[in-house]
Amino acid sequence: MRPAPGPFQVPALAATDPLASDQAALLSTPALGPSGARPAGVSRESGAGSAAELNAVPAGLDPAGSVVDAGRSAVSTGGPSVTVGSTGGATVAAGMQVSRETTPTDSPVSSAIAAPPRVAAPPVESWSLPDPGDDTPLAQELAHDTLRRRVLHGQRLPAPAQTCVVTVANQKGGVGKTTTTVNLAAALAQSGLSVLVIDIDPQGNASTALGIEHHSEVASIYDVLVDGRPMAEVVQACPDVPSLWCVPATIDLAGAEIELVSMVAREMRLLRALKAYLVERTRSGQRRLDYVLIDCPPSLGLLTVNAFVAAPEVMIPIQCEYYALEGLSQLLKNVELIQEHLNPDLHVSTILLTMYDARTRLAADVAAQVREHFPALTLRANIPRSVRISEAPSHGQTVMTYDPGSSGALSYLEAAKELALRGGSDSENNA
Repeated sequence: MRPAPGPFQVPALAATDPLASDQAALLSTPALGPSGARPAGVSRESGAGSAAELNAVPAGLDPAGSVVDAGRSAVSTGGPSVTVGSTGGATVAAGMQVSRETTPTDSPVSSAIAAPPRVAAPPVESWSLPDPGDDTPLAQELAHDTLRRRVLHGQRLPAPAQTCVVTVANQKGGVGKTTTTVNLAAALAQSGLSVLVIDIDPQGNASTALGIEHHSEVASIYDVLVDGRPMAEVVQACPDVPSLWCVPATIDLAGAEIELVSMVAREMRLLRALKAYLVERTRSGQRRLDYVLIDCPPSLGLLTVNAFVAAPEVMIPIQCEYYALEGLSQLLKNVELIQEHLNPDLHVSTILLTMYDARTRLAADVAAQVREHFPALTLRANIPRSVRISEAPSHGQTVMTYDPGSSGALSYLEAAKELALRGGSDSENNA
């Protein structure tokens, strides 16, 4: 049976042990005072002190336990809101129990001590951005666009000697054929020329951008190609741009290629209808058309072949990406085939770089390659990527009327100017 444990006793150390003196001092140290503080005269290093010193109240501590700054101010007990003393600039209310070792967190002393030093805020003027100079890229771009607006807006372009028919084609989709067709037509019309847009794309996006109705009940280019209806009966005026007309396309055009297969001279139907319309305008005393732009679908079917036969010139919009270069070689082969068999006058007259992003090296490389291989055909103007150009069709407008001051509108004005000046010089050389 285990014996009951006795009181714990500290074993005595030998006199020669260096820890013997520390053990004796520790055993002779008196207990702490009633408030938990060590009595005066007693330190951690020494246990010396008399009984009178243990019972005495230390300086700075009253019997109630309040902190008193005995050396700086006297204690006043005259009222309920008595100021006890000043401790580091803070005021302590009478009656508050404050320990010497810990300070209550909700006391004014604690909040005053814990609060970080306040740093004066800098003046508002120092937060503002510096005044940009004239040599910053943004300022240079704004100055350049402002100069372009002054030069291009309100310009009057020379009219060609005869009606210029241009087919805008590229069998690759999404390169900006329709966008180029409608915006170039609007830019030419705003510059004092009369323009007709023929939409032979079954999607009818060119008709949408020009604000022309093209639902299934509307007479369209389908009736001209399949039923032989006169083009004068289907032409509509653009509501936003004077001197701009459009032959709309409807969804019925999607089946036109199948219906044209069994017809005689199916490749010539658009050419014959356009010639008859131009003669009718002259006979009726209407103003002669300066430009006819034909918007093609992204394919090389009968509709595109009709457009190639109807026009002596081809404009090719090229997106500044690698795939566009691959499609260009195939398109040039098809143009050669049309030249050999159907339209000897057909030739590529213009190449326009679209969706150009000056921030990317790819766009600059593609533009450099196109200009290297086709220096005489490529226009100097590049059509940039622009949100305004993409937003305009959703409002039934071209970018020329939706946001005339945007970079996209200015670029199309520059392209229209180059196109018109080329046509004028060609007419003078031919004369």
